Amino acid sequence: MNTPMVGDAAPAVALPDETGTVHDLAGQRGRWTILYFYPEDDTSGCTTEACQFRDLNDDFAATGADVWGVSPDGAASHGRFKSKYGLTFTLLSDEDHAVAESYGAWGLKQNYGREYMGIIRSSFLIDPDGRIARAWTKVKADGHAEQVAAALNEAKAARSAS
Repeated sequence: MNTPMVGDAAPAVALPDETGTVHDLAGQRGRWTILYFYPEDDTSGCTTEACQFRDLNDDFAATGADVWGVSPDGAASHGRFKSKYGLTFTLLSDEDHAVAESYGAWGLKQNYGREYMGIIRSSFLIDPDGRIARAWTKVKADGHAEQVAAALNEAKAARSAS
C-alpha cells in the first residue's frame, strides 16, 4: 500500500457517479481536485465529513476546485446519500476499491478488536497539473473540510507566487 506523496503524479481515477457518468481525473487538468476517500454512505462520521464538504463546496468551486468523494458504495447508495443530505459535489463508486488501493486508502482496519480490510479515511489535493499538492492519511472526519480549504488557499497562493 503506497500512498502518493506531495509532488507525485496523482494515480489515475476514472469512476462512475450515481448516474453512471464516469469522471476521469485526466479531464481535470487546469483545475484543482479534492479527492477524499470515505468508508460508507450515511454513517455518522462519513455524513459529518460530507456535510462539511457540502457547506464549503461553493467556496471550493469559486476558487476553481472540484470535490470528489470516493467510497466502495454503489450508485444507488450514493444517489440516496446525496439526496438525503443535499450533497452538491461528486460522489464516485470504487466498488472494487482499485482506486483506493492506488492511493493507499485501502488497508487493514481494526474495530472493537476485529480486523478487516476497508477504506482508510484519506484525502488528496491534486493541482491543475495532476500532481499531489497535499495528502492527508488517517483523517478525522469532523473539521477536515476546513483543513482542506486552508491547504487549497495556501497551495494556490504558493503557486501564483512562483
